[in-house]
Amino acid sequence: MPDDLLLDDPAALARADPGGLLPAAASAGALVRTAQRLAAEAGLTSLKPEGRPRSILLATSGPAAETAADVTRALAAGSCPVLRLAPTGVAAASGALRWTLPGWAGPVDLLLIATPDGSEPGLRLLAEQAYRRGPTVVAVLPRRSALGEVVDGSRGLPLPLATLPDHEETVSPWPFLVPLLGLLDRTGLLDADEETVQRLADRLDATAERCGPITPTGANPAKSLALELDESLPLLWTEGPAADAVARRLVRLLAARAGRPALTAALPEALTAHAALLSRPAGKGDDDPDDFFRDRVEDTSGPRPRVVLLRTRTTEGLTAAPAVRELAHAHRVPLTELALPEGPDLDVLAELLALTEYTAAYLSLSEPA
Repeated sequence: MPDDLLLDDPAALARADPGGLLPAAASAGALVRTAQRLAAEAGLTSLKPEGRPRSILLATSGPAAETAADVTRALAAGSCPVLRLAPTGVAAASGALRWTLPGWAGPVDLLLIATPDGSEPGLRLLAEQAYRRGPTVVAVLPRRSALGEVVDGSRGLPLPLATLPDHEETVSPWPFLVPLLGLLDRTGLLDADEETVQRLADRLDATAERCGPITPTGANPAKSLALELDESLPLLWTEGPAADAVARRLVRLLAARAGRPALTAALPEALTAHAALLSRPAGKGDDDPDDFFRDRVEDTSGPRPRVVLLRTRTTEGLTAAPAVRELAHAHRVPLTELALPEGPDLDVLAELLALTEYTAAYLSLSEPA
């Protein structure tokens, strides 16, 4: 069990957070503003593309950049084909990974590279390959990196990666995502002008106040979700491409920060893909999965599945939510429905991403020593 008292003790949370997970989550709005300023200074706002690209190719290194790619794909997929270039290699180390352009890639395509490192040999080779084949290259990466020199020397556009003085390590997707949003705006694939991005930063600041350590659990959606996910196997069922991106981010964060497994699947396929998990044989203590006073010491049944319904607006306006509720009730599986925030799609996405950051942080910090 997480230490419930710790969650409502800001001073104790600060002492339990030497790595600065909570301050890093709170800095999202500031990172968005810094990233927007740096991208403008690098010449992004003065770009005058000659029409839309035929396709967008995404090559990323690291979990934060991968989330930025997921979000980019979700936002732009309705206007342009978006393909993530999956790396190959004999190990997960950045020096061992290689990325390859598809055979059809050419001058009418756009290659986006995002990395917190910039020294990966595989990404340098990819940029050189793009120079020979013709796709336009835009890279979000640290200043004065080897990859940046290659991109700049091959007529591409390197965009500096934003950091804050107290958070040099890039663990947030926003320093990658903001320049990519600006690029999509300049190419006409998405409405993400300066005013839109500033509103997004304000939304992140407001979410940080609601989810931050000084807000008590009863009024804090991130702390409440952390308690609900405790001792469970979260099954994140999503509706809408943006919800898929948020769910994948939460799965990565729970594994990396809290050491907890979680699964995600899109609706309506999730109703059958995870059906066997809902129908697993009952173990000791399964009579009431939400019983706070059950004996957890003698309960050896393992993590109980908990369905988490995560929705963003879909183009058709249809929803499988009633079927989800019926299935969860039939199998006596607890169900958490995350309320769909109000506002434009990009603001909704920002709020849900912030919620995942805080939830994973609270689960990580509240584990008993």
